[in-house]
Amino acid sequence: MAKYELEGALKKASMAEKTVIITVINRAYVEPYNGEYPSMFDLFLEGFWEGESTRVLLEHLLVVAVDKTAYERCKFRRLHCYRLVTGDGDFAGEKIYMSEEFIKMMWRRTRFLMEVLKLGYNFIFTDTDVMWLRNPFLLLNKSKKMDLQMSTDRFNGDSFSYSNSINTGFYYVRSNRKTITLFEIWYAMRRNSKGMKEQDVLAKLLREGVDKELYLRMKFLDTLYFGGFCSDNKDVKLVMTVHANCCRTIEAKVADLKNVLVDWKRFKEGHVAAGENSFKWSKHISCNNSWHVL
Repeated sequence: MAKYELEGALKKASMAEKTVIITVINRAYVEPYNGEYPSMFDLFLEGFWEGESTRVLLEHLLVVAVDKTAYERCKFRRLHCYRLVTGDGDFAGEKIYMSEEFIKMMWRRTRFLMEVLKLGYNFIFTDTDVMWLRNPFLLLNKSKKMDLQMSTDRFNGDSFSYSNSINTGFYYVRSNRKTITLFEIWYAMRRNSKGMKEQDVLAKLLREGVDKELYLRMKFLDTLYFGGFCSDNKDVKLVMTVHANCCRTIEAKVADLKNVLVDWKRFKEGHVAAGENSFKWSKHISCNNSWHVL
């Protein structure tokens, strides 16, 4: 039954080429922190509203809710929603970065995304702390050349170098035998990777040459276009997405992503003086401080 429900949800959200955008939410992401709006999910959707050529993409966004509250909030927004019954933990509250529950939730997400690939769907997976300021499909290679395109925390200048520090909070993957096998190997590694998040396990597999074994064609995304708090985009005229990475708590992410939207609106409204270096993103003070909070 769950498989048919998922297939139906994917079909409704899909573009012509069986491609969807997927994000995963829980109660902590849809409810305002300490009663103060906006929530993380509010900000995520606001990014699509304020972005260039991004509003139409909401028609192809499948929101995967891991608890009842998140699902009800999604339905209220009249989005494409899918209720993922986890059965292996309570994923409703905030999961602090690298906590045991955080790691468990990341593995459950990986398993779900593997199921999507097995149903024949390509997808962009995006965390809800990613602001979509322009349509990334305009830049991402939509041909069958690349099997997987992965965002990076810090880009080393080479799109095919495995020394790039990957980030599984935003990536584009095509469904084929190679990528399904990769996800199967990746997910199977969870039992032998205690204390490691799924992102670190995938990085280890890539360093060990799993891509060569599978003849996987993979590309690492330049932070000039797909930036984040670890490595600020240097040219607002080129930015596609901004990820609140290198940040520990929802409270901090919300505070600094609100500033990202303020900066973006300022740029769009022409409140930035002419000149190549005149625009600067606000400092990520809350996220920087989040690492010092117990």
